[in-house]
Amino acid sequence: MTDAKPLRADARRNRDALIAKARELFAGGCFNLRFDDFAKLAGVGTGTLYRHFPTREALAEAVYREEITAMCDRARELRATLPADEALEAFLRGFVDHLYSHEGLARTLATLMATRSGALAEGGQALHQAVADLLADARTGTVRDDVGAGAVMVALHGICAAYDHPTHRADADGVVTLLLAGLRRPAT
Repeated sequence: MTDAKPLRADARRNRDALIAKARELFAGGCFNLRFDDFAKLAGVGTGTLYRHFPTREALAEAVYREEITAMCDRARELRATLPADEALEAFLRGFVDHLYSHEGLARTLATLMATRSGALAEGGQALHQAVADLLADARTGTVRDDVGAGAVMVALHGICAAYDHPTHRADADGVVTLLLAGLRRPAT
């Protein structure tokens, strides 16, 4: 999930400013804004906007990729700093926290990315690998061997799909609690 060629420092700053402004606006639910207005609000020219992001969907894709990269980086950080079962729990609970605190962004990205299955698939694969790595580490301790990353991903997808429900936050925390309980090896 990296750019094809390195950007000059000024081009990188402009691209980063566009992504940061888009993230902010998307988080506020502002996805119907005229596309050219993203440039003005980010403090760059319209040509710069179109050079980096020819469409609103391309801009949304860049925001999505950064969100996925941040989550995967967080998984690696947790693996390096916590015992395996604690890292898995911290990641899953952190996922819910992230989704909850970025609800407007999640809603906007879901709307804008609906037709961009390639970006969603790539992001899903990266997140799947992060979960698989956390599970593999945790299997040396309290986590069962017979539940794969796919099952955990289905639970995470369910959490994401239900974010419009009025009791989403409490229900999402409950799903994580159930998931963790189901992942534990039975006492012998």
